[in-house]
Amino acid sequence: MNGYGRGFFGLPPVVKNIILINVVMLLSDFTVGRAFGVNLSAVLGLYFPRSEHFMPLQIVTHMFMHGGLWHLFFNMYALFIFGQVLEQVWGPKRFLIYYMVCGLGAAFIHETVIFVQYEKIMGTISPEQLEVVINEGAGYLREHKVFTDGLMQELQLLLNTPTVGASGAVFGILLAFGVLFPNTELMLLFPPIPIRAKYFVMIYGAIELYLAFAQPGSNIAHAAHLGGMLFGYILIKYWRKTTNTLY
Repeated sequence: MNGYGRGFFGLPPVVKNIILINVVMLLSDFTVGRAFGVNLSAVLGLYFPRSEHFMPLQIVTHMFMHGGLWHLFFNMYALFIFGQVLEQVWGPKRFLIYYMVCGLGAAFIHETVIFVQYEKIMGTISPEQLEVVINEGAGYLREHKVFTDGLMQELQLLLNTPTVGASGAVFGILLAFGVLFPNTELMLLFPPIPIRAKYFVMIYGAIELYLAFAQPGSNIAHAAHLGGMLFGYILIKYWRKTTNTLY
């Protein structure tokens, strides 16, 4: 295990640079928005591929955008706590590969869920309703207006709402920590009790699985969180089969 100093500047390089990039992008989002009226999250966030707003680069850029300070804080705090341990035992290259695979895997699962919802809507919405959503949906949403018809509103939001955040990759980090250090005791804040890492990860995963089905229309991408954990687990299993040791 490599030794690093304490504090932010003592973090291993990949974790440190990921945090820096995310902080810079949030500050840029605020600055550009106030100075030029451009919403960077709406440009670099990930849209459904059938949306007119979709661009391939969003598949990567959405992982470095956040919906606000608290969204950024909780993701980067988890990366700070758990990510530096993983990078120290894996090394920068393997850690970066893992982080990106989890983030991209999360996006894939999220978009797959969106695709299923999209196909369901397209099978029931009328051609006239579809034309209205395509032509006017984005403009209405910019004015904070949504259609009163349920199907039209669902399609309007699906096509014009970007997904942002590093949560999928961070949930993969949580999964990896639980797999590599299952018996490490973590101290919860609420309630203030100790819990082993493996149980913490299982409880988190179970909550996300429940919410993914109980709140499919939520603006929190629960399926993406599960996707990050799933792809992280698959990659760890692959590494264990192809290398003598995982770290």
